[in-house]
Amino acid sequence: MSSPESEPGPADSPPADALPAVAPQLRALRRRASLTLEAAARSAGLSPAHLSRLETGQRQPSLPMLLALARVYGTTVSELLGETVTERDAVVRAAEMEPTAAGGWTYWQAGAAGRGMQALRVQVPYGSQGDIVRVHPGEEWLYVLRGRLRLRLGDTTHRLGPGDSAHFDSLTPHRIAAQDPDGTELLFVHTLLQSPTATLCLGPTPGETP
Repeated sequence: MSSPESEPGPADSPPADALPAVAPQLRALRRRASLTLEAAARSAGLSPAHLSRLETGQRQPSLPMLLALARVYGTTVSELLGETVTERDAVVRAAEMEPTAAGGWTYWQAGAAGRGMQALRVQVPYGSQGDIVRVHPGEEWLYVLRGRLRLRLGDTTHRLGPGDSAHFDSLTPHRIAAQDPDGTELLFVHTLLQSPTATLCLGPTPGETP
């Protein structure tokens, strides 16, 4: 998805208690993966100073940051947030999908933990979502529920509307952005990575606009 390095402004930052367990959990999962702060930050497309602020609770991560770190650590966004699942169930009821806000993004878990894929319902905020193009092993699938989405795959830009979907190899350089002022809502599924060195970042795309 889009760049994890983009920092939310004051108006986009979630309340201080929105992600209560994320700071110590980020640090614990990095250590479990036997990664230094510098190595983890580089793989996730962050600066070491930024990752340090996330691990000490001085910054709250956006959803792209959580997705990038989950891939690096071979885990899920749920585990990064310290959420626990008592048992793995094939069915996720609508009433059990609690929204989580992260840096202007909102997501709902749409699948169970412990699977080879992670499924989310995502509210993508309007505006630029960063200029670093993501590249990593695996596959991604998305389906637009509401609003219009701009999807950059390699050198091609696609504009998707409600009912449109995309399924692509994540080694294809990619990024997304909402085109409508009230954002875009989509279903998003990605395969989880097991290698902490598998995530790469390319530089800014020349001429790319928000």
